[in-house]
Amino acid sequence: MRILFILQAITGILLTVTILLQNRGSGLGGVFGGDFGGYYTKRGMEKFLLYATVTLVIVFLILSIMNVKLSLNA
Repeated sequence: MRILFILQAITGILLTVTILLQNRGSGLGGVFGGDFGGYYTKRGMEKFLLYATVTLVIVFLILSIMNVKLSLNA
């Protein structure tokens, strides 16, 4: 069970890093009157960060569910 906590902590740290590395210009700027005509496709590192973030969210969710189930059985 301790390894599960360690994996969850590492996944959380990696998830935080990938979120912080994503493009800052596409944040809340559009909500408050930013450029709406700036649609573009994600390429290169930006695309990798998107896929890495989604994958880490799924892994973190699975680890969290496993953690809860194991703690209820103990």
